[in-house]
Amino acid sequence: MRKVIGIIALVLVGSLSTMAQTTNNSMNRIETCKQNYYKLFGNEALTGQGTDSEMMDILQKFIFGEVFQTGNLTLKQREMITCITLATMQTFPQLKAHAGAALNVGVSPEELREIMYLTAPFIGFPKMLNAVATINEVFKERDISLPLEKQGMVTEETRHETGKAIQDKLYPGGIASVMAGLPDNMGNEVEHFLTDYFFGEIYSRGAIDLPTRELLGYCVLATLEAESQLHSHYHGNINVGNTPETLTAAIIQCLPYIGFPAAIKALSIIKQEYTQAISTKNNFVRLSKITIDPTQLDAYNAFLKEEIEASMQLEPGVLTLYATAEKDMPHKITILEIYADHSSYESHLKTPHFLKYKQGTLSMVKELELVDVQPLIPGLKIK
Repeated sequence: MRKVIGIIALVLVGSLSTMAQTTNNSMNRIETCKQNYYKLFGNEALTGQGTDSEMMDILQKFIFGEVFQTGNLTLKQREMITCITLATMQTFPQLKAHAGAALNVGVSPEELREIMYLTAPFIGFPKMLNAVATINEVFKERDISLPLEKQGMVTEETRHETGKAIQDKLYPGGIASVMAGLPDNMGNEVEHFLTDYFFGEIYSRGAIDLPTRELLGYCVLATLEAESQLHSHYHGNINVGNTPETLTAAIIQCLPYIGFPAAIKALSIIKQEYTQAISTKNNFVRLSKITIDPTQLDAYNAFLKEEIEASMQLEPGVLTLYATAEKDMPHKITILEIYADHSSYESHLKTPHFLKYKQGTLSMVKELELVDVQPLIPGLKIK
């Protein structure tokens, strides 16, 4: 496995070490740098010329000789990632150079324009238009006729329905509560903007497929260090078919441009979500549906409260015990039980606090139904 660099290895040791691409050690980074640089720019790398030749040698060998070998990404994918990162950072000389490189390795003009359009919901229209103006200069220099073919897929009548379908695919649990509580219920408007504009008008466009859009969006969020969104968009990427390995390689591709602090933050989030998904894969989840003798309900609830509080405090393998009662029939109780695995559940049944609850409530329980269930969104946290 390839070690990218010491700092990342220390931060991500273990969980992400299996995600790096195995590379051909017979090709050293200088040879790789020269080959990649020529494919991208049509020029020689490591020429030793210019006012800052020493730093250019460091830059070129690291980016094109090391980073470009890490992870299973094509040159086309790498340049798409690089272009959207540079557009987000508004570094236009570099964006112009890499826009040309992107065209050289197979990114179509329509794809390159869509990459720029995709930045709008993340960084706003003015910055997006700055990036579009930069790539339009490249198009004009290459005699590519403008405007390019339209890629919009929705109408005024279909934008909401289309956006909701995409949103539900990426985030099946929904995000309706994110903006709840804003004054005058204006959060509802923001939620509509997100569905209709972000997902309906931008994510539905042609030229770039949905997995690519979500992957590139993740690179924008990493550049912006948008921690909360990096967590949610990790799951969006997985739901649309991108792998943790691809996400990791994409962020490492961003690293030379956004720097170590921002890259390590994004990589650490990937590590956290990835390891949590592995750990939650074996969760044991059950619904306990209980009917209590109404005349003994207060006594039962006292036993239940004591048992749940002790279980949550004393047992690491008990992840959730969430008890509810039907509003009109409070003697009908349902408990959501989540355990780290089945062995944690078996251990729970042998604890003194559970045995006290079980023996103390035998005469109170009239019906008990245990239903084993499967989470639709594994690993989703209960806030």
